[in-house]
Amino acid sequence: MDAFTAGILQRIRKTEQDLNRALESGDDFLAEVEQSELDDLRRLAAEHGVKVAEEALPKSA
Repeated sequence: MDAFTAGILQRIRKTEQDLNRALESGDDFLAEVEQSELDDLRRLAAEHGVKVAEEALPKSA
């Protein structure tokens, strides 16, 4: 696995965790920000051929 792939996957995992924490705490604004970041990271990964396993969906989904 190259550095780009490892880095983007790590950022996706962290953002998923941050999104779940925001949802659990009821912080709708932060959840929206984190969801946007996650969408951008997943798009970037797809554009570069990085396969992202679907993690457990955020608890609000």
